[in-house]
Amino acid sequence: MEKGQEIGASAGEKGSEQHAIDVRPGEHGAIGVVAGAAAEAPEKERLAVVEEEPRKKSKRVAALDAFRGLTIVLMILVDDAGGVYERMDHSPWNGCSLADFVMPFFLFIVGVAIAFALKRVPKLGAAVKKITVRTLKMLFWGLLLQGGYSHAPDDLSYGVDMKKIRWCGILQRIALVYFMVALIEAFTTKVWPTTVRSSPYAIFHAYRWQWLGGFVTLFIYMVTTFSLYVPDWSYVYHNDGDVNDGKQFTVLLAVFPDHVQCGVRGHLDPACNAVGYVDRVVWGINHLYTQPVWIRSKFNIVDSVRDNWDPLWTCSRSFQAIPINKQLYSLSYVCFTAGAAGVVLSAFYILIDVWGLRTPFLFLEWIGMNAMLVFVLAAQAIFPAFVNGWYYDSPGSTLVSWIQKHVFINVWHSQRLGTLLYVIFGEIVFWGVVSGILHKLGIYWKL
Repeated sequence: MEKGQEIGASAGEKGSEQHAIDVRPGEHGAIGVVAGAAAEAPEKERLAVVEEEPRKKSKRVAALDAFRGLTIVLMILVDDAGGVYERMDHSPWNGCSLADFVMPFFLFIVGVAIAFALKRVPKLGAAVKKITVRTLKMLFWGLLLQGGYSHAPDDLSYGVDMKKIRWCGILQRIALVYFMVALIEAFTTKVWPTTVRSSPYAIFHAYRWQWLGGFVTLFIYMVTTFSLYVPDWSYVYHNDGDVNDGKQFTVLLAVFPDHVQCGVRGHLDPACNAVGYVDRVVWGINHLYTQPVWIRSKFNIVDSVRDNWDPLWTCSRSFQAIPINKQLYSLSYVCFTAGAAGVVLSAFYILIDVWGLRTPFLFLEWIGMNAMLVFVLAAQAIFPAFVNGWYYDSPGSTLVSWIQKHVFINVWHSQRLGTLLYVIFGEIVFWGVVSGILHKLGIYWKL
C-alpha cells in the first residue's frame, strides 16, 4: 500500500480499531475504498464505495477574530474613557450601557470558540486535559491581574493581602464558565456524537444535552434569585483616615422604612438581592469587588459614610419583573446582550467571510488574534505601568502622563475630548498596529 493510504479510525468509532484502506479508481470517476477491520476480525473485509470529497484546508473564521478584537477595543474604550464619559461606563444598576456589553460579548465568543476548538481534539481524555489546563491558566492570570496583586498603572507597588484577594475577576469568571460549558460540549460531542439533520427541530434534538444544561442552570438561578431568603447583614467600613474607619454598619429594616428592605425574598435591589447574598456567603465580603459601579448612583443616603460605600438604597420603588441588570446577570440582560452578540457576529461573518470585505476590519482581526496580549498589556495596563516605572523627579511625571496632557488634552483644551482622543489613538490604534506587526511575524500569545 502506498504512503498516505493507511489511516486510523475516526473519532466516532469505538476503541482503538484501525483500518487499512485500499484506494483504487471506481466507476464514473468514483473512488473504491476497501476497509479491513484488523483489530477484531482481520479475516473480514468490508467494501464501501464512496465519493471522494475535495480536501479543503481548514479555514479560520475571520469574523470571530474581528468580533473578539472589537470586544477588546470596547473594553479599553469604556475602561479608560468611561471616567469622563459616564454614559458609556457601566450602568450603576438597572439598564444597559456600552460597557455592559463587553463581558457578555466575551462569554459569547468563548462559547462559539469552544465548538471550533474541540473539533480538533478527537479523544475525550485529551479534550478534558486541554480544558482543564486552559482553565487553570486563565485562573492564574485572573488572580495575578485582577485579584489585587497588580496595582497598575498608577501605583507602582504590587502585592495583595490574602484576606482581601478578589477571587472572581473577569478572567476568573470566564475561566469557570469556560470550564463548565466546555466539559458539557466535550462529553456530549465525544460520547454522544450527533448530526444536525434538516428539520425544524433539528437544533433542539442534536444539541439536547446542551439545552438541558442551559435549562438546569437557568432553573437554579431563577429559583435562587426569587426564592432565597436574604437576612439583614452588616459590614465594616474601611477607609484610612476617615473618622468612621473600622466601624460596623448593619443593614436594618428600620433604616429606610420607605424603601425595599432586607429580610425578604425576590428583591432585586443592591442591598437585598439573593445574588449578593450568595457572594457574601460563598466568597466572603472582604473578597468582593470594592468599587462596584452602583456607588455612582444618586440616591438619598443617610450620611457621608454611606455616600461612599453603602448598599442600603434601591434603584426604584416601581415593580419590575426582571429588569436588565448586569450586576445580577438577570435573564433579560443575558437574553438582550446575547442577542446583540449574535447580531454583531452574524453581521461580521456576512461582511468578512461571505462578502470578503476583510480589509476594513483587519485591525480588529489582528487585535482579536492576539487578544490575550492586548488584554494584559493594554486593558490591564501592564504596559503603561512599565512605562510609568521610568518617571522623572516624581512618580506622577511620566511619559504616559506627558503625552496625555501635552499632545491631547492641552491641544484640544478639553479634558474629556483629550482623554477620548488619547484612548483612541494612544491606545487602540497603537495596539492595533502592534498586533498587526506581531501577526506578520507570526507571534501570538495563546492560553
